Amino acid sequence: MSIYAIGDLHLSGAVDKPMDKFGKNWENHAQKIKMNWLEIISDEDTVLIPGDISWGMTLEEADIDLQFINELPGRKIFIRGNHDYWWKSVTKLNTIYENMYFIQNDFVPAEGFAVCGGRGWICPNDIKFTAHDQKIYEREEKRLRLSLQAAKRAKHERIIVIMHYPPTNENLEPSIFTHLFEEFKVEKVLYGHLHGKDSFNLGLQGIHNGIEYKLVSSDYIDFKPVLIC
Repeated sequence: MSIYAIGDLHLSGAVDKPMDKFGKNWENHAQKIKMNWLEIISDEDTVLIPGDISWGMTLEEADIDLQFINELPGRKIFIRGNHDYWWKSVTKLNTIYENMYFIQNDFVPAEGFAVCGGRGWICPNDIKFTAHDQKIYEREEKRLRLSLQAAKRAKHERIIVIMHYPPTNENLEPSIFTHLFEEFKVEKVLYGHLHGKDSFNLGLQGIHNGIEYKLVSSDYIDFKPVLIC
């Protein structure tokens, strides 16, 4: 029973949104994900998916992609990405699919850990960061705090956080997110959102102040779920 992660599946079963315009490695990427998943993941494993799941605009459009994931082995835990417009009611989502869990202001226990999470947002930077960004940035920190507080109330000591956006800016400077994770003594932080070789080095990786940070965008990990613990 292990925990794996893979982010940014960008499935498009019901909409015309091919990903190969972002590089040849994205050609037939859904089939690559399925093949690798079937080779690596067992029914006893848990897979963490930090957002950008489906290009569908509505739940009806996204359903074919969610069913695609649902039919794969393992237990799946999701948070919302910036392109997951179909994600409206987390309460409804958590009643539809077998063995699939959607986190919003809460947590899911998995293999001795509490899996917490939230979308996150871009962090303050020198390129573009508006007053509107600041408002969302602070709001997303509060939502992540609610998730972490829920885990602590349930007496969980070991915490994994999944978020969609990187927890820092491109200069890898501390943020309200990294301060929050240190406050709650999080063990691991997994995130996605970054695509392409020019972007992969813009995210915090490795151990920082006792917390392990890991980029798990599907193209970064060659469309193969990676072992977390």
